This record gives sequence, structure tokens and C-alpha cells, in this order.
Amino acid sequence: MASFGSKFGSGGERSRLAQLYAAMSDGELQQLARETESLTEEARTALASEMSRRKLASEPPSEESAPRRRAEVRDLLTIRQFRDLPEALLAKSVLESAGIECFLGDDNLIRMDWLWSNLLGGIKLRVRQEDALVASRLLEGGAPSESGFEDSQD
Repeated sequence: MASFGSKFGSGGERSRLAQLYAAMSDGELQQLARETESLTEEARTALASEMSRRKLASEPPSEESAPRRRAEVRDLLTIRQFRDLPEALLAKSVLESAGIECFLGDDNLIRMDWLWSNLLGGIKLRVRQEDALVASRLLEGGAPSESGFEDSQD
């Protein structure tokens, strides 16, 4: 009986990765080469081998074209908490339409049972620390009113 750990690091896994990378286009391989931090050491080796076989160079991304680094949970700041999911989704869409990457915390748990919202402290809207001030101002009123119309007393 094979154990879980013996499957990985085996010749079978190397063969599977080699077949997977051989089936990919040159562009797909180069994109994957720019994101190697998400790959295992064995996958990196198989990728480098396939790129070498095809004589492809993995160019380092330039400063302008490099995407922003992925936010980790420890880099995120909770700027709002919502009891209900629709309110959280509305705020998230406001920030995303302004180009601010944001995430909802505990939203899936609250989707399963909304009564858990109070227990968990609501749905948390999280953004990168460097985006927190702009995001807060957008949610406080820098965006149009919720009805979409200016308040006027006629």
C-alpha cells in the first residue's frame, strides 16, 4: 500500500508534470514561469526542463508590467464589518470599481447560516494597508449616494 507522501516526489509525479507542461503552449509556459513562487520544487524543475527543451527563455517581469504582489492575510487591514452579505457585496463592488483590490472575510460562513454573523463579528471587508485610507474615504461618502441621485430638497 502506497502512502500519501510517497506519491509526491516519485517518478510518476515527475512524469505527470512533464506531460502537463508538454501539452501547454509557449505563452502558457512563460506565464507559469513568471509565477513560480506558487509551484513546488519538483514542478519548477519540470517547468525549467520543458522550457529548456523548447529553447524558451523566462524573462523577468519588468517593473511596469509586473502585477502587484499578492496580498497575504497578514498584509490586509479590516476597514469595515457588515452584518448582512448584500451590504458587504455592495461595498466590495464600490472598491473594485475604483480599482482597489479587496476581500471579504467570513462571508462563506455567514452565507451558510446568517445567524453566525453576530458570533463572528460580521463580514469583514479587507484591503491592503496602503489602500485603506482611500478605500475608507470612498465608503464614507466619496462615492455617489446609494440611491444614485443627488439629495435635493425641491
